[in-house]
Amino acid sequence: MSTTILDFRTRRELQAAHALWKRYRPAAAPFAFKARTAAEARAWQRRTRAALAKAMGLDALHTTCALKPKLVERVDKGGYLREKILLRTGPDALMPVYLLLPKKARRPLPAVLAFHGHGYGAKEIVGLWEDGNERATPDGYQRDFAIELCARGFAVAVPEISCFGERQTDFSHLNTAIGQGVPYTCTHASMLAFHLGVSVPGMRVHDGMRLADYLETRREIDMARLGAMGISGGGMHTMFSTCIDTRIKACVISGYYSAFKDSILAMAHCVCNIVPGMWRFGEMRDLIGLVAPRPVLIEAGSYDPIFPIKAVKRAVTEAERVYAVFSAQGKVETDYFEGRHRINGAMAYDFLSREL
Repeated sequence: MSTTILDFRTRRELQAAHALWKRYRPAAAPFAFKARTAAEARAWQRRTRAALAKAMGLDALHTTCALKPKLVERVDKGGYLREKILLRTGPDALMPVYLLLPKKARRPLPAVLAFHGHGYGAKEIVGLWEDGNERATPDGYQRDFAIELCARGFAVAVPEISCFGERQTDFSHLNTAIGQGVPYTCTHASMLAFHLGVSVPGMRVHDGMRLADYLETRREIDMARLGAMGISGGGMHTMFSTCIDTRIKACVISGYYSAFKDSILAMAHCVCNIVPGMWRFGEMRDLIGLVAPRPVLIEAGSYDPIFPIKAVKRAVTEAERVYAVFSAQGKVETDYFEGRHRINGAMAYDFLSREL
């Protein structure tokens, strides 16, 4: 049997992704940011925000059902109270939320939506181990950032994001190992969402908006000073939530903002990052136009393997150009730190304190 040695071009064209990349033209996307004046930019925001919400499935997911908050637990942590609340985000959906309330800070309190990343869920950023036991010191890449925010005087709302912690899909009735071995079940939920014409990012943004609805009912919270902060998948949640929900006045995107081509689509990321048809909105540098002119801080580690720093810096330069169209120079801030994929916080907490 003879062995055929294929040339480079042939080997490349055998790969499915090669033909797909030839179709990847973000500059030609229908909703790419091409505005040259503030008026053009605001008109672009109106039509693009509506189109993005529809692409994510928010029109199908939207509900006005009663939140029916139920207080599950209240723990006195000395300098703050930690409440656990169960909210109804849809007719068939419940979401646990931790609400951290500083005792001595002046009321009404500024508030931050704190979105955790991949791991064992909301407990991971409020000082709890996965078994529910209290933790005395920060652990892992998320470093209990919700507690740090609370220490700065913020009311901090920490939702259990869909597919994590108590919101994992129960596969015990199935004759399969799907979802086993990891503390989240994003893949199955994403496949089911795609089948139904919606998306997990859309589900998460919807839940974040329902949480903001709940915060509006709390008299001790000043909704005119609402921010958002998240790391990794929580960074994705922060960015898309801020794109859609204009109640968010400032945000910190940690370990996420860069370019789809160089991060989410360049390696083995979780499928929960994907919104079908996102090509129509160009790149992250275009989507940041839906955040503008609100202040944003981009946090990125110099050795982050899944959101390469060079791609982050290029995307930040593009973001600055977008913000300039809104005459919002200086509203894109950065914290480039030496380290890997993790929360840093050296600038983030001061940034939110100043902007909110």
